[in-house]
Amino acid sequence: MITELDRGEFKKCRHLLNPQGQMEAAAVVEGVNPGRIFVDDRMSPTSGIIWLGNNDGFLFIGDEQNELFNQELNSFIDSVIVPEAQRVGLDCFEAIGNHDKWYGTIERVFAHRDLGRWNQRVYRLKSSDFDNNNEPELKEGYEVVKIDADLLGNKTAINANFLRLKIDEFWSSPEDFINKGIGYCIVHQREVVSVCFSGFVLGNIHCIDIETVKEHQKKKLGQKIAHCLVKDCLNHDQVPYWDCMEVNKPSVAVAERLGFQVTYRYVGYDFAFTRTDNISI
Repeated sequence: MITELDRGEFKKCRHLLNPQGQMEAAAVVEGVNPGRIFVDDRMSPTSGIIWLGNNDGFLFIGDEQNELFNQELNSFIDSVIVPEAQRVGLDCFEAIGNHDKWYGTIERVFAHRDLGRWNQRVYRLKSSDFDNNNEPELKEGYEVVKIDADLLGNKTAINANFLRLKIDEFWSSPEDFINKGIGYCIVHQREVVSVCFSGFVLGNIHCIDIETVKEHQKKKLGQKIAHCLVKDCLNHDQVPYWDCMEVNKPSVAVAERLGFQVTYRYVGYDFAFTRTDNISI
């Protein structure tokens, strides 16, 4: 029977993680970032699912050939995951294997669903590859500000909730982010228009999240703010980590312009929740 672990039990899953897999999974298991973990055996797990706290996917960990676990997946997702996912606004299930042997299992277990597929790239940046001379200039009226406790507590910004909600997607509290993460934003006429910060952290590795308000896109704000963040990381012996979809051309362009190098690729799958799923909210 698939069971949810308490947060204090997450480290039971350390041995299920692929050391070369997504660092986001390890960040949840180590208790750095929020998330939920469901396993086949509470006392001695061999397979599991990590629901990332920012609702950006479900990572499958451990033994992909665990048939008892695999046979229960569809009913568990329909009866437990779907209702809870819909309560937080999700309309699809994103399945990601922590190692590539999960791909075949995911395709087989969810073969009866309308299963989509996409490719993902993971980049890392070494100080020797960082192009420090490629920092764009901001137009007049735009200002880069480091995210700190004062900024997160400042309610004078026109869209003050935008920044706080972004941090809340990934972190248990603003204080937790301030203690463990790094971040910058760009302000224009008292409005936060671009943010770039540590979404997940594992040791000295910082997985970067970046977003620019639609009305201010195509002004190189993302490139500017990412440059500030990675420069800060490298100056403090931290490793910038960039995880994005291959079809996200703007994100790929920013990463590669800064000097990030692809370290590995993986595949993600998704299927929409249908009308026959449990939709009671």
